[in-house]
This record gives sequence, C-alpha cells and structure tokens, in this order.
Amino acid sequence: MRAAGIAFEVQPADIAEESLPGEKAKDCAMRLAREKAEAIARGRPADLVLGADTVVAIDGQILNKPLDAADAGRMLRLLAGRTHQVITGVCLAESGHCAVESEITNVTMTGISELEIAEYVATGEPMDKAGGYAIQGMASRWIPRIEGDYSNVVGLPIALVYRMLRGTGRR
Repeated sequence: MRAAGIAFEVQPADIAEESLPGEKAKDCAMRLAREKAEAIARGRPADLVLGADTVVAIDGQILNKPLDAADAGRMLRLLAGRTHQVITGVCLAESGHCAVESEITNVTMTGISELEIAEYVATGEPMDKAGGYAIQGMASRWIPRIEGDYSNVVGLPIALVYRMLRGTGRR
C-alpha cells in the first residue's frame, strides 16, 4: 500500500481464520475480512478501518494457511499442475458501516516433483501463506500464468482497495 501512496497503520485483529462448514471460498474471505475490520473498528470509531483475508480454493476446497509441514506438502500436491483461485475479501469499516468486496485471481501452477515440494516446505516459506506458497518467493518458478490481479495473489488487491477508498471520499 505504501508503494501505491496509501497511508496506513497496521493493527492485527484477533480473529480465528477458519471457514465455516459448507461455506464457499468467496463467502469465507469476505466474512473474515468483515470480522477483522469490525473487530478493530470497535476500538477506533473515528477511523476508516481496512480488513482483508485471502484464501486459496480448488475443487470447492478452501486452503488456508498450512497447519504444519505435512499440510503444506498436501496443499502443494493438490495445486501442482492445475489452476486454482486466490480470493481476497476486503472490508472498509467506518462509523458503523461496512463495505465488503472481493477479488478473484486464477493461478496456474506447473507440475512439482516430490523432491521440489520437500525442499520448498523445508525453507519455511509456505507456512504462513494461504495455499502453502508465496508467488513473490521461490514458488514463482512454478507459476507460468495468472489471470487477474497479481497483488491479490501476493496478499492484498491494491487496485480494489484504492477503488473502495475513492468511494469513501478519502482518496
């Protein structure tokens, strides 16, 4: 956001990042973004608060952050050689009002060998990333194609955030 000229202050929300039974990926990302924004906005009623959450989805299955190394490996095996969706919910909360939108980017991953998966997981890079990979890191070597907003895959769809900020009159 700083590179886009958007001033901000980070304040993490203590929200469990889990999907509800039967919840679709887009609905999950948008709900979690809203919950994060509302949690912070309660303590900052005069501020415009941005909440966001990113999930990875394939075959209707939501892939959040891996629980452990084995889970990261499982996710990478599931994504290898296929196209999946990266979905980020974004919420702007101000004065008790919330605006929630989402961005969806299709990401195609090449095949990945078991050795490559093991070596990548051993670096620790996938451990705090939805879907178990970081497109801006070493996993970039397995991603020949994306359709949509690159910044969404990195973690925050800046163009969407900027458009939403403009709608508030703050930009």
